[in-house]
Amino acid sequence: WIDPVVSFSAPNAPEATLATTPPPKRFNFADVRRRAEVLASQPFQMPSHALPDFLKGLDYDQYRDIRFRAEKGLWRAEGLPFEIQFAPLGFLFAQPVIINIVGDGESKPVEYANDLFDYGKNKVPDNLPKDLGFAGFKVLYPLHTDSHYDEVAVFLGASYFRAVGQKQNYGISVRGLAIDTGLPKPEEFPWFREFWLEKPNKDATELTVYALLDSQSLTGAYRFAIKPGVATQIEVKASLFVRDKVQKLGIAPLTSMFLHGALNERFFDDFRPQVHDSDGLLMATGNGEWIWRPLNNPQRLRISAYQDNNPRGFGLLQRDRDFDDYQDMEARYHSRPSIWVEPQGDWGKGTVQLIEIPSNAERYDNIAAFWTPEKPVEAGQQLEFNYRLFFFLDLPNLSPGGRTLTSRVGAGGAGEVQSERRRFVIDFGGETLAKLADDAPVAAVVSASTGQIQNVVVHKNPYTNGWRLSFELLPQADNPSELRCFLKLGNDVLTETWSYQWTVAR
Repeated sequence: WIDPVVSFSAPNAPEATLATTPPPKRFNFADVRRRAEVLASQPFQMPSHALPDFLKGLDYDQYRDIRFRAEKGLWRAEGLPFEIQFAPLGFLFAQPVIINIVGDGESKPVEYANDLFDYGKNKVPDNLPKDLGFAGFKVLYPLHTDSHYDEVAVFLGASYFRAVGQKQNYGISVRGLAIDTGLPKPEEFPWFREFWLEKPNKDATELTVYALLDSQSLTGAYRFAIKPGVATQIEVKASLFVRDKVQKLGIAPLTSMFLHGALNERFFDDFRPQVHDSDGLLMATGNGEWIWRPLNNPQRLRISAYQDNNPRGFGLLQRDRDFDDYQDMEARYHSRPSIWVEPQGDWGKGTVQLIEIPSNAERYDNIAAFWTPEKPVEAGQQLEFNYRLFFFLDLPNLSPGGRTLTSRVGAGGAGEVQSERRRFVIDFGGETLAKLADDAPVAAVVSASTGQIQNVVVHKNPYTNGWRLSFELLPQADNPSELRCFLKLGNDVLTETWSYQWTVAR
């Protein structure tokens, strides 16, 4: 047998050989897609993997004490712009995943070894299996200086992954997919069962990761192009193959935490003024409207759905960047990233859904947001979704008009005792608003689904160089009310639409 590559370079090689010999097969997204399609044609099988008691019994702090040995990082010795560190099994992460490396077009699995990890103060049994496997992996890149590699992304647990840009701390998470989230039945958690990491070249500024997703209802092939930076970007390509009918499908699901903030009407015995990873949901609708929905920690489960056709984007944002509003030097909530989802192509009709779950502790993620298609998801369907994710502290041009700076609520009325009225105060800011004269005839459009809107006042706020809108809601008994408002000058809309669901706080 003669190596065809050698024969091609021979001076007397016949031209027919060049024309008829196919090039070597290179691993790419099509390979993962074929695997997902074949897997969807088979019944779902939950992997049977018994985690050793030593790892199963670890608590949060014990698990964190297990560290990957940095000197053993993938590609570290080669001086490539990206490094990979693998995550150990244990605690909540009981399901091993297969991790492969793609180099020169070929895929090879990463070999596991116990000595890749430093188990810290944990007492490691002598009979720890030598083929445990990994729970996930972390991506490192010189984000701030060329001499230091920072952790920029992590894929760990079910289909969860997180990323950060410059000067950001981990907070909000993304999932590959959400199934039946917020329904009166158990949620289904798809998981990435296998990954392929494409080896970068020495000048690479992005890393390509492929993933095979599996669950009872469907399978999926994913491609992630990770581009670290001031605002880290991840381009996502997803091909889904449906096994069984899905009642509620969540595309580009975001998961965050909101305990209490400026708009909260519940009392929290906390020295910190605010505690949250995100403070609002921003949406750019297909018809050009920008909507800001402040988050809340409600007394009861709350699900909001915003209908749209071909959305331009949505995201959970942390707009308040003032340390004084958090006073938390450890959690540093003021530097948690915002995430913006930018659909590529037309997504059709559907809803942006926001789920707010009552919570009494900051360790629980109680906020979820995602896109749900209007068309039912039936068995045998194939679905394609492409989108970009942006992880940022601020994107100044994201919302082109006046943006909501703060939202507050308190007792209304003229000092009446136990008044039923609720006063809302919203500050808007932005370059256009700042340029308006103090006496500009700025007007407010305010509406409520129930109750009465009274005492609407709009005026320039010299302390923010923006404009402040205040109004009172006279509730209709204990009925919740959907509130909406925005500022305008003549026929010109000046701000995004502020949208909020008010409910009695008791």
